[in-house]
Amino acid sequence: MVSTSIPQSKQDTLTPQRRTGAFALIDSLCRHGVKHIFGYPGGAILPIYDELYRAEARGDIKHFLVRHEQGASHAADGYARATGKVGVCFGTSGPGATNLVTGIATAHMDSIPMVVVTGQVPRNAIGTDAFQETDIFGITLPVVKNSYVVREAKDMARIVAEAFHIASTGRPGPVLIDVPKDVGLEEFDYIPVEPGNVKLTGYKPTVKGNPRQINAALQLIEAAKQPLLYVGGGAISSNAYEEIKELAEIFQIPVTTTLMGLGAFDEHHPLSVGMLGMHGTAYANFAVSECDLLFAVGSRFDDRVTGKLDEFANRAKVIHIDIDPAEVGKNRAPEVPIVGDVKKVLARILARAKELNVPVNTAKTKPWLEKINRWRRDYPLVVPHPEQALSPQEVIVEIERQAPHAYYTTDVGQHQMWAAQFLKNAPRRWISSAGLGTMGYGMPAAMGVKVAFPEEDVICISGDASFQMNLQELGTLAQYGLNVKIVIINNGWQGMVRQWQQAFFGERYSSSNMEVGMPDFELLAQAYGVQGMVISDRAQLQNGISQMLAHNGSVLVDVRVKRNENCYPMIAPGKSNAQMLGLPKRDNEENKVKFVECSSCGATNTVNNNFCPDCGTKL
Repeated sequence: MVSTSIPQSKQDTLTPQRRTGAFALIDSLCRHGVKHIFGYPGGAILPIYDELYRAEARGDIKHFLVRHEQGASHAADGYARATGKVGVCFGTSGPGATNLVTGIATAHMDSIPMVVVTGQVPRNAIGTDAFQETDIFGITLPVVKNSYVVREAKDMARIVAEAFHIASTGRPGPVLIDVPKDVGLEEFDYIPVEPGNVKLTGYKPTVKGNPRQINAALQLIEAAKQPLLYVGGGAISSNAYEEIKELAEIFQIPVTTTLMGLGAFDEHHPLSVGMLGMHGTAYANFAVSECDLLFAVGSRFDDRVTGKLDEFANRAKVIHIDIDPAEVGKNRAPEVPIVGDVKKVLARILARAKELNVPVNTAKTKPWLEKINRWRRDYPLVVPHPEQALSPQEVIVEIERQAPHAYYTTDVGQHQMWAAQFLKNAPRRWISSAGLGTMGYGMPAAMGVKVAFPEEDVICISGDASFQMNLQELGTLAQYGLNVKIVIINNGWQGMVRQWQQAFFGERYSSSNMEVGMPDFELLAQAYGVQGMVISDRAQLQNGISQMLAHNGSVLVDVRVKRNENCYPMIAPGKSNAQMLGLPKRDNEENKVKFVECSSCGATNTVNNNFCPDCGTKL
């Protein structure tokens, strides 16, 4: 009987053994450290699942059967975000593959390392419109970092090694491997390819940063009086947390983060000004409007951050660090562009500052920090306490109070923005679809996080509309006993759609009311064998969250909140970051920032005691 165990010795590795393409795939995944796969079988991928069966029996790997392929891709994505490792998911040909596309696009937009394996019809049937045939290679070209169709089984090990290398280096991203059914069955003389043992002509990401640009960046930092660190997801990808903290503290630079950058800097730190952008803090948006140096770290100047682009940080000089040269200068031309790995470049900037004895004059930024702290006092994030109903904000604050160190995933909408505003996350403990804004992401992503960290608290904050996009994954939680807590912020609407319809579309609420046809979420959970709960008033909140966290198993909590609560602050389309809707106002007028209409450019809701931030005219 021929052994199917994975060869361990160097001699075994170098000696060809007769194996199938499917064996080569599973063996290669194991060699690259893959312990968990999320997927759903089907006809074209059955040879791979047959080999997976043997690997699971040996204890080499574990597969999690989702209820929809989109759930597999989101679970692999959540796994990757939480661990920093490459997530892996499987799907069969045709609809199985196309069901993965949304998850692939989600990972692509947020630069998440994934390897996606799809089954395909046999090679001789490709192009014949065979049963369950789709050109998934062509369909996904715009939303992958790279892709392969395995034409020969002998290429499998090399392709897997290349896929992992490409997915996890440079700017991370998803890589597709499409495997025709007969390639999985084909036998050949198999020699493994070990991790890192790949040579890719023309692929060599720049990681160090140009020394002249590093010196130029230091000159701008030294000259700035009102600097601001603007930190994005690239800081998370490169694990640059300590370098950002050291830079901020040495030069006393306030730090704002994007939705993807949350957790890169401790939001309890006095230099933190929270998230900026469309629903960012008022003080972060005011700071970016008035800074004289914007130090962009692993961020891409996307529209949800910048608002009106030509007015974004329009008084500031810009340093931009990113590992992807295509992002540097794409939306905003920096005075100092630096292509490289964020962690390595920041470490070099700090080292160079010591080498050159760059003077650290923290008194220089003191007035700037005092101004930001005035904004912080005058325009705080507000937690409403309405008389008749719970506010969404107080629900999230209570969850964070009781589980401050949990991993949090979210779906997309108002609840996502409230969670971003009020949760204070550690690195890699904030898991949310940012660039694509994918509803239905939260619960399957939480499954992936829980698989990676079974002993940690994992909480999904969802909305009643978002949750229904992938509610069937309750079955996956039940099957594998995954202890995930899901909190539905239930206002009976597609909340963000309703808010926009109220603000910009004359209160014409077209197809955004979700009350009719909404399931009883408590009974739905119970139907899947998951604990269900309802919290409908403030008196139940604290104890309800405590019970949820204490339960040894998955829990779905339906929290009934105020129906028409809006998420503020909010930057209206076409407005600058200094022009926000829904700013809270304190009762006293001491140190109040003035909002006036500029006589020169007509800008309103501008903030500055002396000058208009849009055109610089004295007010």
